[in-house]
Amino acid sequence: MRRILSVLYKEFLQIRRDRMTLGLLFMLPMVQLLLFGYAIQTEVKHIPTVVFDQSLSRESRDLLNSFSASGYFDVRYVVNGYDDVNRFIDSGKAKVGIVFPPDFANNVNRGTPASVQVLVDASDNMVANQAIAVANSIGLLKSQETLARKFRFAVMPYDVRVRPWYNPDGITAYYMVPAILGIVVTMTMVIVTSMGIVRERERGTLEQLMVTPIKSHELMIGKILPYIALGYIQITVALLVGVLVFHVPIRGSLVELYLLTLFFITASLGLGIFISNIAKTQMQAMQMAFFVMLPSILLSGFMFPREAMPRLIYYIGNLIPLTYYLDIIRGIVLKGIGFSYLAGQVISLLVFSLVLLTVSTLKFKKKIA
Repeated sequence: MRRILSVLYKEFLQIRRDRMTLGLLFMLPMVQLLLFGYAIQTEVKHIPTVVFDQSLSRESRDLLNSFSASGYFDVRYVVNGYDDVNRFIDSGKAKVGIVFPPDFANNVNRGTPASVQVLVDASDNMVANQAIAVANSIGLLKSQETLARKFRFAVMPYDVRVRPWYNPDGITAYYMVPAILGIVVTMTMVIVTSMGIVRERERGTLEQLMVTPIKSHELMIGKILPYIALGYIQITVALLVGVLVFHVPIRGSLVELYLLTLFFITASLGLGIFISNIAKTQMQAMQMAFFVMLPSILLSGFMFPREAMPRLIYYIGNLIPLTYYLDIIRGIVLKGIGFSYLAGQVISLLVFSLVLLTVSTLKFKKKIA
């Protein structure tokens, strides 16, 4: 018993001396609890919506006000053509499109069903299910309200026709498999890279490189190239499994997907190398890596819709590389869109890569820490 107590005492002293590890053990769980407690919401409200009103009548504005007043639809864009509606939904700027036909007001006044088309981006299942349910409910409630005022209607006055795009059957695998691919790459690039470099430093295997005339950026390039190749191998295997096992359709260009994935891999590698420059032990590197992984899973839109998050948490999600890669891979795989729609996400990942790799290279010292 005394030997056990002696070992426990020595271990406690070791942890106490390592103030950085002690701080991470106590601070990171508290930060994560507060952050995720506010961030995780399953009820999606304020869904970005684009409207094409060909009727431009009091009746169409009245129904549109019902959509806005529900709190679930935020009318952010008003356009003048179907092509504009398609463009906003394809780019992800809008998750819902509402289209009023030219004869909408005439049909309402004649007592015949007035149809309105609601287009829903079903590449995000949780947002799509919420939008479809609420849109149908609004059409039903508005019809009942009109029937209570006017008894001349023999049928429901409002015919809300919901059209889910990209994943009309709501198959979960179509939505989740591409996202899981991003999670797998993030885990490899961040956790394995950060711990691998710290482990080499602890074991002293970097000593041989320290005494060579190789420059810091050359050493950094030599370190990240194998992980880039590993990332592409993982992506290829995951795509094959997704297509052959889960029958996930790939509607876009595979060449474009592989090219744009490079920016995500380098951004994730930069994050892992940055952690390895800060951490002194493998324990610290693991704690920091998991501190990065949890926000990547919970705040990027992988599990919970970002539209449901508070504004501050939403902006914090913009600091996560996976947030942009989910738009890229879901856009190419499910929507079939290309670089013209994803330029913003690519530029963001490029900035992440340049900043993180530059800082890591400058911080990297050719000496034993």
